[in-house]
Amino acid sequence: MNLQESLSHQVKKAVLDIFGATLQSVELQSTRKEFVGDITVVIFPMLRVVKGNPVQIGDQIGQFLLDHLDEVKSFNVVKGFLNIEIDPVHYLNIFETIKDQDTFGFVASKPGEKAIMVEYSSPNTNKPLHLGHVRNNLLGYSVAEILKASGKKVYKTQIINDRGIHICKSMLAWKRFGNEETPESSGLKGDKLVGNYYVTFDKEYKKEIQALLDQGKTEEVAKKEAPILIEAQQMLQKWEAGDSETVALWETMNAWVYKGFDETYKNLGVDFDNLYYESQTYLLGKEFVAEGLKSGIFFEKEDGSVWCDLTADGLDEKIVLRSDGTAVYMTQDIGTAIQRVKDFPDVGGMVYTVGNEQEYHFQVLFLIIKKLGFEWAKNLFHLSYGMVDLPSGKMKSREGTVVDADDLILEMAQTAEEISEELGKLDGYSDPEKAELYKAIGLGALKYYILKVDPRKRILFDPKDSIDFQGNTGPFIQYTYARIQSILRKADANAQLDITSIELHEKEKELIKQLLLFPEVIQNAADNHSPALVANYTYDLVKEFNSFYQNVSILGAENDNEKAFRVALSNKVAVTIKNAFGLLGIDVPERM
Repeated sequence: MNLQESLSHQVKKAVLDIFGATLQSVELQSTRKEFVGDITVVIFPMLRVVKGNPVQIGDQIGQFLLDHLDEVKSFNVVKGFLNIEIDPVHYLNIFETIKDQDTFGFVASKPGEKAIMVEYSSPNTNKPLHLGHVRNNLLGYSVAEILKASGKKVYKTQIINDRGIHICKSMLAWKRFGNEETPESSGLKGDKLVGNYYVTFDKEYKKEIQALLDQGKTEEVAKKEAPILIEAQQMLQKWEAGDSETVALWETMNAWVYKGFDETYKNLGVDFDNLYYESQTYLLGKEFVAEGLKSGIFFEKEDGSVWCDLTADGLDEKIVLRSDGTAVYMTQDIGTAIQRVKDFPDVGGMVYTVGNEQEYHFQVLFLIIKKLGFEWAKNLFHLSYGMVDLPSGKMKSREGTVVDADDLILEMAQTAEEISEELGKLDGYSDPEKAELYKAIGLGALKYYILKVDPRKRILFDPKDSIDFQGNTGPFIQYTYARIQSILRKADANAQLDITSIELHEKEKELIKQLLLFPEVIQNAADNHSPALVANYTYDLVKEFNSFYQNVSILGAENDNEKAFRVALSNKVAVTIKNAFGLLGIDVPERM
């Protein structure tokens, strides 16, 4: 039983013994800096079962805790808050047990426990990854790592949207205007090459719409009757019918894109345990639509399209199959979810990392899967996140105004180089060492800037703001880690520590208290699917360390035992920073 659990147990016992009342829960929080104490018991919620003055109730409970818990050194009551001061010996004893634990805060998964599948990235194969995909990948990867650290078995996956009208648009534009161009002949990454043809299609489509408008057609009619769009729709029907020429072109262009994606994922530092392809899963979705049609879950309209009526559930009617028999996104998503549980029978839940513009889609998807009778439908979660904006405005893929992920990663390293050179922080580094460090700082800045924000919030991303060696930034935390490594290199690695003779300084106690929050932070971050909780915890830990560093001499301590303790404490902070940043997918350089 940890200290929080012991306190809760004893507070409940005190309320029962003194007042004859039963408490269901006890609200504990860290004592505010302006008051004496370490942990605060909030009295106000108890007034529902205990009648009386909150100060007097707090005094009686405080005295009970002082009499019954060795860890309690003293207490004071401020209005309805009982502030408990914990004996420093308790913190020293706990530090002794955790100081050599390399994975303190992490929980191993239990055998036989259901796994969670986390889906992220899930790009279309008609364009390269952009800034929006970057937030998606960083969030999904980090949530997967946090869930693992919290004790869950996790599979990281993506569904590659490798079929559909958008793919046919790129294919058709390449067929018309490509002159047999390849990534090798153009010197472009395959995903960028294919993305260029998606933009080309849009330009040609707009020209044809204008020509039809000039003939007197309405805009609605012109958009439907543009010949290039009709040809793309015909190409999709050919693909679904297995036309050999269409399928061969599709395979060739997708292979170019996959090679490009792999390079971007490697640069971004994310990975997957397995991949799914829409071209393979949409047919399974069609099977379940057919079954649902028989059982009355779905219904057919006069034009032959198939729908699900969700009006009784507060939603509306949703199409699951077009009148021409081709699948829609919903069809594919139904098939993919079912296929995943077939492939991994231990999966008991899924997390979908998808932007918040798709919230309604996932409400519908989860409800349809539930109606189809799958018990695990109750454990489906949409990790909905806000868009990423730039100072220059919103991005549009088809117009070619996106911020390319590869370009962004490169720009971040270049910005890190400019700022590091200005600060003169890298004297004595070789050029290859500098290049590695710029990449680590640049990527760390990008990842931290995005992950420190609650996923649901929209972000305005400014590369220069993110690379700052002061404040709540990745580089500031990386720099603190490197500073600790510098201390450790100068310290005696074989120094002996007798923790029983340490007189704990207030700054040391505060630092240990901050370290002890890490396990709870991991669990909260997992429960809330929020890497922001880990990011901001790490910043708080670094602030606490820097306050300790400025107020307490580490290597200049009064005696060797004190020095050994402060070195051990600094090392524990460094290990925790590294582990926390690992959950965010961020590297920590040993020197900066």
